[in-house]
Amino acid sequence: MNPVSLVAIYFVVWWVILFAVLPWGIRTQADEGEIAHGTEPGAPARPMLVRKALATSVVAGIIVFALWLAVDRYGFSLEMLADYFYPRLAP
Repeated sequence: MNPVSLVAIYFVVWWVILFAVLPWGIRTQADEGEIAHGTEPGAPARPMLVRKALATSVVAGIIVFALWLAVDRYGFSLEMLADYFYPRLAP
């Protein structure tokens, strides 16, 4: 698999996982009882973005590595997947 393709796939997977992880463990300013002047009470009190970015990077790396392993080492392809779900009919 082309390294540029792997980087592009990693980028897409990273963002998808980040958006899935962002709401986890969030406590709002209203929950904490300390609302900063001029902010929305529903805004996160401590978003923990660095921790979430690091966790997202590790998980995205594992997923992309598994994809690379399946394609390059085991010969997995989209055609194989399509044949599995929609077998071709013999003429």
